[in-house]
Amino acid sequence: MSAAAIERPCDHDEPTLLEEAEQLAEQLPGHRVEVLGGQITVTPPPDIKHACSLTGLTFDFQAADTDETCVVQNVSVWLPDGPYDYAIPDLAVVDADADEHAVESTYYDPAVFRMVLEVTSTNYAQDVRTKVVAYAIAKIPVYVIVDRKKQRLHVLTDPFANEYRNHRVYAPGERAVLPDSIGATIELDVEAVLKKAGRRG
Repeated sequence: MSAAAIERPCDHDEPTLLEEAEQLAEQLPGHRVEVLGGQITVTPPPDIKHACSLTGLTFDFQAADTDETCVVQNVSVWLPDGPYDYAIPDLAVVDADADEHAVESTYYDPAVFRMVLEVTSTNYAQDVRTKVVAYAIAKIPVYVIVDRKKQRLHVLTDPFANEYRNHRVYAPGERAVLPDSIGATIELDVEAVLKKAGRRG
């Protein structure tokens, strides 16, 4: 008697973490689904103050919208610290030819990102800890955090290994001058940025 292979109706490849994340994003419109450190994270839709602050910040970064760079919102950056890791920063300054550097569908090579910016919300620990590590490993030169909880603005530069060597914290009343490496001279009025963002614990 010969043995034959048994075909099970359930036999199929398990979905990858990326496929699971994309399915979740389809099921939860408006939510931000990311894969950070090999874990799927889901953030609820932002509140109105968060959205207003992003509109204001887009205008603040207008000088970085040139032939060489582009200011974008919610564009996925492919992260090198996991096979399917990616993040979706609130705002970014990217090289003008970023569209030619898609790693996977609509996920872009971190090398085209000159700066990423996050406005904290219900994902506070993720923005001030998890993403610091992820963006540093990806060697994104500048990471700006609008900290609505502590009412501060953080500018992190000089990524090395899994951290940023320079971390400057700005308070209301100060002006944050960002590195020219982002493609323009950008100076943020910290009080105005935080006022528009509102307070969120």
